[in-house]
Amino acid sequence: MAVRLSDGEDLTPEAAINITPFIDVMLVLLIIFMVAAPLSTVDVPLDLPVASGRPQPRPPEPVVLSLSADKGLMLGRDPVTPTDLPARLAEATKGDLATRIFISADKSVPYGEMMGLLNQLRAGGYLKIGLVGLEEATP
Repeated sequence: MAVRLSDGEDLTPEAAINITPFIDVMLVLLIIFMVAAPLSTVDVPLDLPVASGRPQPRPPEPVVLSLSADKGLMLGRDPVTPTDLPARLAEATKGDLATRIFISADKSVPYGEMMGLLNQLRAGGYLKIGLVGLEEATP
């Protein structure tokens, strides 16, 4: 059995770096971040701040629609039923659909009730709606 040994030129070290393991590790990390990123945004508790902007001037005779905690509607200071609301709004706005309607609602009113009221106003043609809230107390 004869072994042929070369003159040593075949066994010289290579100067190039093998980057295949580096690419494999980077792809695994990319997959981990792609899977973990959507999971980090689930059930985020929010504590929204109070608006601190300057309030806009009120019109001389604003049309205010109030939704109380017991789901009762008030147009100004007068109670109104949901069936009478379109006629009473037309009377209060003098038929002008461009009149801004201000809505104030108790904070215990369910979101679905508020959206139902907004949908009823939108179906009636009133698209300029303002939400009334408390102003932040400035020191």
